[in-house]
Amino acid sequence: MIRILSLTLALCATVAGTARAEVAIEIEEVTSPGGITAWLVEDHTIPFTALEIRFEGGTSLDEPDSLGAVNLMTGLLEEGAGEMEAREFQAAREDLGASFSFDVGSDTLSVSARMLTENRAAAVDLLREALVAPRFDPVAIERVRGQVQSILAQDAQNPRRLASRAFYEAAFGDHPYGRPDNGTPESVAALTRADLLAAHEAALTRENVHVGAVGDITPEELGALLDELLGDLPEEGPELPGHVEFGLAGGVEVIDYPTPQSVALFGQPGLEREDEDFFAAYILNHILGGGGFESRLMTELREKRGLTYGISTDLVPLENAEFWIGSVASANDRMATAIEVIRDEWARIAEEGVTQDELDAAQTYLTGEYPLRFDGNGQIAGILVGMQVTGLPQSYVTERNEFIEAVTLEEINRVAAERVDPEALHFVVVGRPEGLDGAQVLQAPRVILPEVVLPEAVPAAR
Repeated sequence: MIRILSLTLALCATVAGTARAEVAIEIEEVTSPGGITAWLVEDHTIPFTALEIRFEGGTSLDEPDSLGAVNLMTGLLEEGAGEMEAREFQAAREDLGASFSFDVGSDTLSVSARMLTENRAAAVDLLREALVAPRFDPVAIERVRGQVQSILAQDAQNPRRLASRAFYEAAFGDHPYGRPDNGTPESVAALTRADLLAAHEAALTRENVHVGAVGDITPEELGALLDELLGDLPEEGPELPGHVEFGLAGGVEVIDYPTPQSVALFGQPGLEREDEDFFAAYILNHILGGGGFESRLMTELREKRGLTYGISTDLVPLENAEFWIGSVASANDRMATAIEVIRDEWARIAEEGVTQDELDAAQTYLTGEYPLRFDGNGQIAGILVGMQVTGLPQSYVTERNEFIEAVTLEEINRVAAERVDPEALHFVVVGRPEGLDGAQVLQAPRVILPEVVLPEAVPAAR
């Protein structure tokens, strides 16, 4: 099946006057002879192709007794494959002028590849080895394990990471979202090669793969590439985790930590991406805390009161959970005031809504910045695969700004009244804040790291 869309991008110059450029993007759905589907944007202007590959599942596929296995496995995908050890693999990639990167999060494992047309066949063969036949050599395992443990040690002394860990554990409990993506020092130390092989088999499967391709490649060439690159992966994997409700009620928790500046994460239940109120809530978040220096929270906390250098909020629709989240840092003797102001602004927008001027400014910004995301093959490939994972139709690239512009003042203020709930707002504060009466005070977790020998420096595991 082939579907073709054109997207006109308006680019506004930052100097007097405007410049307008039109870019026609044709999205084509390609199915390989072996049944693997991808979205393609052909662009033969330069001999270069960008691939974005995402496997659904990510670190949520970790078994409870092997936390961190998918993360460690992902960090080892370029540490030797097939007949090549790590340095041979990396040298071969450099000789081809290709770029591969691997990343993993709670919902997806991502592979980004960039390659020249003249070397595409060889680059695909090399990447295939990394995906299908990673070596997991003992020396590489210990090297990357050491990197992960170093990250965990740093996280144990980072107030923002401590707040994030506590927030997600409290919000999602025994669900995979409540577990650390990187694992714990104890779980990472105990991971075996067998655990990594099992994580590889579970996380990289054809039934859960999505592909975006942009550049100098035809549909026929992409179909053959898909089968060559992914055809030997397992067809099916384990069942993916199910939905979980945001499990925090309103209140404040304080994790006692010796630092002059407290860090807070705060949040409340959010909206599913498919909710009919999502776009109104998306604009509302921009006005409240997502719009940088123009947002209400930044104005009230930084500009008017000098309580923080920065504050931000985000409407987060994960694969299996939805929530509104924000973060702020302030001196210990000012955090109580910062929390009070945040609650007041949360209540004010729920009670009073927003003005027509605020809505107009937010719509202008959000529709104006959207075309700038399509700047380059890699960025476009990422958008294509992200749309697939999220379940958006191809028409979204042309309809998205229409959805933003269609939100009315009456609609956004109804959503503010119904969906913004200051009583549900939960704060997790790390530090030694003063004046937070009624807060539940917890002790910071004590992290003991096993002794690790690092044979040599390597890129940080993701």
